[in-house]
Amino acid sequence: MFEYFYHQRIRKSVSIFGSLFNNIYVVRKANDGSSNSQIKVPLAYAPKDKYIARLQSNPDLYNDTKVALKLPRMSFEITSLQYDAERKLPKTNNFRVNSGSNTSSTKFFTPAPYLISFQVNVYAKTQDDALQVVEQVLPYFNPQYTLSFKPFNDYPTVKEDISIAIQGVTFTDDFEASLEQRRTIIYSLDFEMRTNFYGPINDSSIINTAITDFYIIGPDSDGKVSTITTTPTPVGVSPDSDYGFNNEIETYYE
Repeated sequence: MFEYFYHQRIRKSVSIFGSLFNNIYVVRKANDGSSNSQIKVPLAYAPKDKYIARLQSNPDLYNDTKVALKLPRMSFEITSLQYDAERKLPKTNNFRVNSGSNTSSTKFFTPAPYLISFQVNVYAKTQDDALQVVEQVLPYFNPQYTLSFKPFNDYPTVKEDISIAIQGVTFTDDFEASLEQRRTIIYSLDFEMRTNFYGPINDSSIINTAITDFYIIGPDSDGKVSTITTTPTPVGVSPDSDYGFNNEIETYYE
């Protein structure tokens, strides 16, 4: 029943979402306000629990010889995927794109709207590092951020707008043990991305001839009066060209 197709929508959504947070820095300052160092915050796609386990795997900074995970650091992951009924459109709606042929065009049917939920986690040793990261993110979501991208590699003329809205911010601080153990501050930012999933893409023939029949319907006559055949000029015109038309009128009654 189903046919094979793969548009890489989830993979592209993850790539687009992650690219929003790959240029965040933390600046360390001295007491006089001068900058000591500037650190680019690493970003990776990974579950939150994985990073917490890795941070807790080196609890003793004096006796454990393992190398500790460097902070600050960021990670993100998909937390849920659900249907968005508010953006549902009729299934028969479609749009066409020039396929490069004079006899056919590419047809795209209405996509299925979905919401992809992401969670971004910020890990830091100090509140100042964590707040620097969070403050570089929040102003862009008021409450959503919209961007355009090309959903299909084979059809670069097709563009789509997607919006990413922030849902909330939470934080945890596990600094409850002894001073020898490592402190980890975690800020969690929840987002929702509105995306669309397209089905198979089909090629359909281009209509290059229109035939219209005119009839007289009445008590004394009921027959075809004339036929008008309309074709583009020239006949082999491309779908996106702006040319005139030829009208051929054939009359059956004088």
